[in-house]
Amino acid sequence: MFLENENIRLRPLEPEDLDLLYAWENDTNIWNVSNTITPYSRYVLKQYLENSHKSIFETGQLRLIIEDKKNNRATGTVDLFDFEPMHSRIAFGVLIYAETNRRQGFATSSLNLIIDYCFNILQLHQIYCNVDENNIKSINMLKNVGFEIAGTKKQWIKTTKGWQNEILFQLISP
Repeated sequence: MFLENENIRLRPLEPEDLDLLYAWENDTNIWNVSNTITPYSRYVLKQYLENSHKSIFETGQLRLIIEDKKNNRATGTVDLFDFEPMHSRIAFGVLIYAETNRRQGFATSSLNLIIDYCFNILQLHQIYCNVDENNIKSINMLKNVGFEIAGTKKQWIKTTKGWQNEILFQLISP
């Protein structure tokens, strides 16, 4: 399988992932990073799973499950979205769901595999993502794999504590 390394595999969604997605998508603790404000029904998620086999060129997005190869357990997701074939770019996001699975390299490994996929398989020119300025772990991860800050969106995210800036990161194909 192309999208794996010694620690993880990125696999397509399966019908068996319904309960997992239902739990993750409806966890209000992570809605702030996914720009979600409405819960998802099992019905909607089942439809999403039924259509997940479609090409990224057809849907403009791709979600993959991050699986820990040691125990064959899902630890999170990586999402490619806002695919712009004409401009040869795509956005991405990574979620490592459980706190106990964070800081173990799953996100960095996933990102490295996605970079290779986007540049060598999809032959894209650039990958980008948006990160809350207070998400220091993600900022450091992005910088460590070669992403550069392209700009700052001032007062972009409204929170219960006030407005926060969002940083735009880009990685241009070598």
